[in-house]
Parts: sequence; C-alpha cells; structure tokens
Amino acid sequence: MMQILIVDDEPRIRSSLEGLLQEEGYSVRSCGTGEKAVETLRNKSVDVVLLDVVLPGIDGLETLKRIREHNPSMKVLMMSGQSDLNTAVKATKLGGYNFFQKPLNPDQLLLELKNIADQMILGRKVNSLETLVGREEKMVGHSPAMLKLQEAVERAAPSEGRVLIFGENGTGKELVAKAIHRKSARKASAFVSLNCAALPQDLVESELFGYEKGAFTGAVRKKPGRFEMADGGSLFLDEIGDMGLETQAKLLRVLQENEAVRVGGNTPYKFDVRIISATNKNLMMEIEEGRFREDLFYRLKVIPLDVPPLRNRKEDIPLLAQYFLRQICEKTGKGMKRWAGRALKILQHYPWPGNVRELRNLVERLVIMSGGETIDEQEVMDVLPFSPSPSFSKREIPLEGEALSLRKMVEEFERDVLVEGYREAGGNVSKLARKLKIDRANLHRKLKTYGIK
Repeated sequence: MMQILIVDDEPRIRSSLEGLLQEEGYSVRSCGTGEKAVETLRNKSVDVVLLDVVLPGIDGLETLKRIREHNPSMKVLMMSGQSDLNTAVKATKLGGYNFFQKPLNPDQLLLELKNIADQMILGRKVNSLETLVGREEKMVGHSPAMLKLQEAVERAAPSEGRVLIFGENGTGKELVAKAIHRKSARKASAFVSLNCAALPQDLVESELFGYEKGAFTGAVRKKPGRFEMADGGSLFLDEIGDMGLETQAKLLRVLQENEAVRVGGNTPYKFDVRIISATNKNLMMEIEEGRFREDLFYRLKVIPLDVPPLRNRKEDIPLLAQYFLRQICEKTGKGMKRWAGRALKILQHYPWPGNVRELRNLVERLVIMSGGETIDEQEVMDVLPFSPSPSFSKREIPLEGEALSLRKMVEEFERDVLVEGYREAGGNVSKLARKLKIDRANLHRKLKTYGIK
C-alpha cells in the first residue's frame, strides 16, 4: 500500500484529499506546515508527498528543497492556487515530480498516483530479479578445494593473463569465468561467451570473427564476431577442446596478431580482449592424439585453474543444496521450503556425476514436486537416479535391519569404480576401457545403466 503525506495549511483541503485517497486504498497522513512535513518524513515511511506552495513558516519550495536533501528519490507533487509558470519551473528544478494547479482535478491526480504506484511495483520486481541474478553468479562453498579455487580467482582476476579453466561438465566453469571478469579491471565492459561444442565446426569461425554480407548463403547483412562484441572486455571460449583443428590454427594466428578478419572480408580489425577458456577434456591427451594444437594450448594456458568435481567437496553439498533451495523457492513463488530429517545426508552420499548442475536440477525438481513445506529423506531417495551409498572404500556390510543383497553390493561397488575411473580418465571411454580391461561397447552400456554418461 502506497504511503502518502499531504502538506497544506487549509484543513478543508487536507480533509477532502484524505477522503479521496483513502477511498482509493492509499494510506494517508497530513500536516499543515513545511516544518512538520520535514519532521514527519524523518520519522515515518512515505512514498509520495502532496505539497502546497504557499505555507506558513517555510514555504513549499523551501520545504521541497529540504525534503530532497534528506530523501533524494522522494516523489513530491506540488500544488498551488496561483497560476504561476515561474513557480512551477522553480519547483521542477528543485526536484518536484509534477505540478498541479488548485482546485485539483481528482481524476488527473489519481492517474498520476496510479502511474507512480505502477513504477514502484516495477522497480521492486527489477530489484528482486537483480538480486536473483546476483545470487546465481555466486561461487558457493567453504571446502578446502573451493577456498583454494576462490583464492586463485582473486589472484588471477586483476591481471591480464589468459586463463584456462579445467573441470568436468556441470562443475561451474562459466561461473568461475564470470567471477574472474567481475573482479577484473574489465568488469565495466562486456563478458561475451561462445560454446565451441554447441555449434557445427563450420559456424564457429564466423561466430568468432564475424562475417561480411554475402560471405555465404544466408549472410544477408554484416555481423560482428564475438571478438568485436567483447572488445574492451572478456571473451569466454567454453569447451575449447571441441574446436576443430582448422579453426584452432586461425584462432592462434588471431591471438598472435591481436587482429582478425571477418569471414568473406579482407580488412582486418583490431580488438582488445582478455581470453578465458574452459574445457572438460584432458588437453595433453588431446595433443598426443593430434586433436589439439600444442602451441595454442600454451597460448591459452597462462593461468590454469581447476574446478573440483562435487564429489571431491562433499562438505559443500548441504550449503549448495540450501542455497539452491532458497533461490528456487523465491524464483518459483512456491513458498519457502526446508530440508527435513537426513535429506541432506542422503545428498552428500550421492556421487553426483553431473556435478553442481545436476544438484541444482534435482533441487528444482524437489521444490516443484514436493507437496509440503519440508523435503524429507524419502522424497530425495525417490528422485535420485540410483540409491546413494558411502564410498566403496569405506563400505560396511549391514548386519542388522534391511541388509543389502550380495548382488546389490557388487553393483554399488562396480558403480563407484566406474564413477571414479570415468573422472580419472577425463571422460575418455576408450582410455577407461583399456584400464579396466573391458570391452568398450560393454563399458558404454554400464556407464549408461548407472547414469554416469
């Protein structure tokens, strides 16, 4: 409900305006002097002031000046029985939001107040969205692995060194890249990203460097590339390990010369861009197998950063789960929920092959599907792809209660071996198959069965 203060020395006008505005649902208070208005605003929450120009003591213009000194964003609507253009101009210069001539037109006044109320509602929505966006950018975690990463980001960000971020899918590599940009001297300029794995290889080059009109079928106008869009800021090349060799060669030349040519053009353009790259692959292995250029690798890897998988920082899982729960509840408007019983412990024992992204998706599913205010252990168990269990190196055979069958224990052991092996192999199924001495097709089936790939 919008709070309105009426300032007028005529009791009849105050009473008439109070009745009109209260009937429209506004909360209204009034006073007869400028001094009293300034005092009221220091002690009470008010959104809009209706202020008469002619007042005993300090006049309306002086009152407006004092209000603006203490409340720069206050909406003040001036009222005057004198048709004086000069007074209206002075009021506007002092920060008056609008000027009304007495006797007031009720419809005109109510329309102005409705517009102000609509702006206030929109402003609150924007602030709420900005808060949510800010929260989504946050790196959450207090584990030793995360503290080490956060410290590395703090050191790397102020420099101009190129950064290469290593980490599995879903660990938050782009979040780290944005944190580096946000803490750098380039933070006021653009952060532009390109996922090299999401585009066909023949389009990556035109997206990176741009293209001229008529460069190829469908190029109906000139389009700037990501280097031009990021000029003065940061360019994030995600999944750089999936870039084709031909494009790698062109990227290397562009980085060496700090200039590029649009596809279909012949005039080079200069740029000032900091490159931040990321990959989920073992690039040294890619280099050995001829799929990645060694010279480009060392160009990009001035500052290497490793983002730990979620299973290597299990102490962060309760904090992340609570963070996502609050974030998603606010965004969906489902009402605030809480974790009950051993729900968070269950989440900590799950291996999270999809890392933080998988955890967030699972929390969102629980928020949407849970009917009550609490999310309990059984609800968590019901949505997990398979039953969580302690690490196979620490597993104990339960002697009481509902004991696992031998077959189930063997399956869990096998799953844990595959999860750990898949991580160590950097997602390379052929390498893992050789290490485990298992047929590659059979390994693929097992990885799919256990939800690891």
